[in-house]
Amino acid sequence: MRTFTAYVEWDPQTKLYVGTVPGIAGAHTQGATLDELQTNLKEVLSLCLEEYKESPEDLPVFVGLQQIEIAV
Repeated sequence: MRTFTAYVEWDPQTKLYVGTVPGIAGAHTQGATLDELQTNLKEVLSLCLEEYKESPEDLPVFVGLQQIEIAV
């Protein structure tokens, strides 16, 4: 078993939660509730990880988030 970090946003236009697992290509989805989002993320992450089945050591490693301040 392995734990991954998901970045979650609320999209006010679609009224959906959007989740992305940084570093894993294609590991993004949405859901009407946080529970639905988590279920969908587990499913899409499992599918994306099939690519790394032969060499799990090649999985990208999430390092962290940075806040960037700019004038708008």
